[in-house]
Amino acid sequence: MKELSLNILDIAQNSIHAEASLVKIILTETDETLKLEIMDDGKGMSEDFLARVTDPFSTTRTTRKVGMGLPLLQLAAEQTGGSMTITSRERALHPEDHGTEVTALFYKNHLDFTPLGDVISTVVSLVQGSPDVDFLYVHELPDRTVELDTRDIREVLGDIPLSAPDVLVWIRETLIEQYGTGE
Repeated sequence: MKELSLNILDIAQNSIHAEASLVKIILTETDETLKLEIMDDGKGMSEDFLARVTDPFSTTRTTRKVGMGLPLLQLAAEQTGGSMTITSRERALHPEDHGTEVTALFYKNHLDFTPLGDVISTVVSLVQGSPDVDFLYVHELPDRTVELDTRDIREVLGDIPLSAPDVLVWIRETLIEQYGTGE
């Protein structure tokens, strides 16, 4: 993928498909590294599937027999000298503490580092496409922290859906303001 925000979109969609009610996307950035963590409270994966999940021919999709999201994220991290780990606990075996966590570490100064890309559009797309799922987005930068928690927004909005056009515009503008991009 040409930018990491597309990997984030893909992995978060996996969380939504796994019946997550909360998806956390945490980016921790220094001058040298970018750490990406995506955590959910979805149904989790069996130990057997977890052992095979980075094989492109292991997928839960019914529309095709190839799943490239996690293998591509792993490749992107490893090409920079970084790494990726996945942990998961099945809801059936751990009813109180289940879900999946994907962590990838990238070295930003490496020639093969994939840029983060348009992460604002990724967050807005996730909220728009899955307005009943809660998202916590945190991007810790060396000089500031950008944060959006749809649980807080939902509390203020009451019955107004997160997918309402005015709400999506507000989410986009809030993230732009926090990043200070002035778009």
